[in-house]
Amino acid sequence: MDVTAAQAGNLFANIPAADGADEDFAEILARPGVKIERIVSHGHASPPGFWYDQPQNEWVIVLKGSAKLHFEDEAAGRALSSGDYVFIPAGKRHRVEWTSAQEPTVWLAVHFE
Repeated sequence: MDVTAAQAGNLFANIPAADGADEDFAEILARPGVKIERIVSHGHASPPGFWYDQPQNEWVIVLKGSAKLHFEDEAAGRALSSGDYVFIPAGKRHRVEWTSAQEPTVWLAVHFE
């Protein structure tokens, strides 16, 4: 990838259909120490008993749709809708309780050191 070339796109272009497949992850930009990706969910959730425990920080925003994140050290999950964002520090165990089954949930995730 030419790091000197201007790049453009649309986060809502080519949204995959809800076909029962896994979530769709599309890398938007990657540079040393940072990765930005679009995630599209269609009623997806973390498997029962599974907790993400990532070695890097993550900042995530719901651009469209809705979801519920649950952090292991919190009693209740956090409902998120369009425009809501969360900073997830490295090592903070969390899971996705649900994402909307009525419409795609489009996330933008920024992973960084």
